[in-house]
Amino acid sequence: MLFKNDLEQCLTVLKNGGIILYPTDTVWGIGCDATNENAVAKIYALKNRIESKSMIILMAEESQILYYTSPQTNQVFDYLKGIHKPVTVIYPNAKNLAKNIINTDRTVGIRIAKDDFCKALITALGKPIVSTSANISGYPTPGLFSDIDVQIKNGVDYVVKYRQDDDQPASPSTIIKIKDDGNIEIIRP
Repeated sequence: MLFKNDLEQCLTVLKNGGIILYPTDTVWGIGCDATNENAVAKIYALKNRIESKSMIILMAEESQILYYTSPQTNQVFDYLKGIHKPVTVIYPNAKNLAKNIINTDRTVGIRIAKDDFCKALITALGKPIVSTSANISGYPTPGLFSDIDVQIKNGVDYVVKYRQDDDQPASPSTIIKIKDDGNIEIIRP
């Protein structure tokens, strides 16, 4: 029941340009509709983060990647099949997203969500969602919900109740980048 109620509340907030605090397959994230420039700006303001520092977006399925980027190679999909931990891929040629979520070099970091709540939320919204760590820029990434600063909790439009009592600290995803020659560079192991 908690899962369903949180899902409904999140959808209402996201569709109205708001921001949420929610659990992901890595750390707790601050999120919004990744196609809504005003909502993305709210996250930058809450985190005191400069817009030139990119944020990750989550998608529910690999097939969505082609609508939001124009990858020059499919090699990354084969690479990801062999990895079982969450991996964020920096793709070139981002498109159909809020301008302030796309990096100045036209790249965007995308992770396919493995978490049931995230997948259900993204699927119901029909769009990717932003997933940036629930901390003020420059401060450590919180591993547990209880570690999240009250300024973040009070600064979002909705805080998901589902999984707040998780007691295993989480860690951020691995980040890789597709280079111009098609090779893969590991940014964060």
